[in-house]
Amino acid sequence: MAKWQERAVLLFKEEGINKLTNANVLVVGLGGVGSFAAEFLARAGVGKMTIVDGDTVDITNINRQLPALHSTVGEPKVKIVGDRLLDINPELKLTRIEEFLSPERAFELVTPEFDYVLDCIDSVTPKLNLIVAAKRKKVRVISNMGAGGKYEASKVTVRDISKTEYCPLAKNMRKRLKAEGINKGVKAVYSIERPDASSVKLTDGTNFKKSFYGTNSWMPALFGLHAAETVIKYLLKK
Repeated sequence: MAKWQERAVLLFKEEGINKLTNANVLVVGLGGVGSFAAEFLARAGVGKMTIVDGDTVDITNINRQLPALHSTVGEPKVKIVGDRLLDINPELKLTRIEEFLSPERAFELVTPEFDYVLDCIDSVTPKLNLIVAAKRKKVRVISNMGAGGKYEASKVTVRDISKTEYCPLAKNMRKRLKAEGINKGVKAVYSIERPDASSVKLTDGTNFKKSFYGTNSWMPALFGLHAAETVIKYLLKK
């Protein structure tokens, strides 16, 4: 067992570490939620990971995203996050895909080889495509709902998407998934706190994103933490 995993072995036991080492996880979206989720997975000892994001670091990402520093503005997120993951675990079998997820690619990318898919996308259409692809191919998926416009860490939880409430993004996703014949069976990280409507800003619709809420430093990371915890606990019991 690697020396850096000494504390994890005490908690997960050798059997648990072996399960994590043999696990294969897909993380799509490396913003405020996905960057933290990917790091938590790597530090826990997940042995194989594919990370997907077509974006570069923007100066406005610095308040909430792990790869975002003044020194990394303009650099691809898959490069920064990927380098960081390999610095955490040099033995990690890492695949980096630098692209925005189109509907076709979602169905190509998700395969039964993955033990879990983490949807950390903040645009509705790609998010829907990824979830539908995972459900059609019978791959477990956890989807992160809206972290923007919110403050209260204690109000974040994980439930089946059919049981979510108060979150506008979750409501939209429930409706669109229902049209695809999916009513339940998708774990969702969400907050019961109503978003601050005064913090929303409209965009030009680039990459399927029509608007966004104001954000703070801790809520996206907390969503990523809940997503990673859910996946890791499943892998340990598998």
